[in-house]
Amino acid sequence: MVTLGFLCRFENCVSLFGPTAEMDNVGSPSLFPLHRCKTIHLVRHAQGIHNVEGDKNYKAYMSPEYFDAHLTPLGWQQVDNLRKHVHSSGLIKKIDVVITSPLLRTIQTAVGVFGGEGYTDRMDVLPLMVANAGNSSRAAISSLDCPPILAVELCREHLGVHPCDKRRSISEYQCLFPAVDFSLIESDDDSLWKADVRETKEEVAARGMNFMNWLFTRKEKEIAIVTHSGFLFHTLGAFGNDCHPLVKKEISSHFANCELRSMVIVDRSMVGSDSSWTNYPGKIPSGIDLPSDGVDEKNQEKDTPNSLQK
Repeated sequence: MVTLGFLCRFENCVSLFGPTAEMDNVGSPSLFPLHRCKTIHLVRHAQGIHNVEGDKNYKAYMSPEYFDAHLTPLGWQQVDNLRKHVHSSGLIKKIDVVITSPLLRTIQTAVGVFGGEGYTDRMDVLPLMVANAGNSSRAAISSLDCPPILAVELCREHLGVHPCDKRRSISEYQCLFPAVDFSLIESDDDSLWKADVRETKEEVAARGMNFMNWLFTRKEKEIAIVTHSGFLFHTLGAFGNDCHPLVKKEISSHFANCELRSMVIVDRSMVGSDSSWTNYPGKIPSGIDLPSDGVDEKNQEKDTPNSLQK
């Protein structure tokens, strides 16, 4: 079981603030070992061409012209603004890996926000993105001095029916984004998207939970995830039911384009197997090490006359 919350560090534990109705201790904090937690930075992609008309009329998402929608010029401005934030806040230095949905708008957002500075044409270094990838009118993006970027199918948008949610072939993406890692995607063509079958909300939520559990099989502790509005809304809706309603709302409300929220996920059932690198076993070198109450009892025995000791 994975639990989601907001981070508050106390040495080697994490506090998730929020009421637990079952225990009737509203407002009291919960403690979890730090090595059973991961910090995740959830990002919705920047504005895509499908969002412009789709936000006005939902039926526009059915249009074939929005197949694997790319970012708009406004979307790229949003990417630039978020990039400035992750650098000015120091967040870019903390992230171990960036995981992105393998759709054009999410990959463009991921490389634009978390990629390296301006690319120079060096034979020994592949760019994260080639110039003008996906009608971007952008210069190439470097893969130097940035976290690795990994494409994962599990965090895709609501699958089926809408052409904007169908991806192109992985081989085509590899030409556009040479330094992005697509090795975890098994099929070159999109075998998940169906023209006549749309995933149910429950299926998206279940896929989202599988994704959260999968995160605990990875060694990285601080992970940025670039994904989609529907995936985030249906996945996060399963979390926060044991929290204050305002915290629940903070977790699961809809994301704006290029919005980032930082949270922690907690492994309650040992899905992962990492050991702590901050815990210390104590009693080194070995020797007598009685608990304080045990010491007090021994001292009390010394101070008690033999006639009163049993």
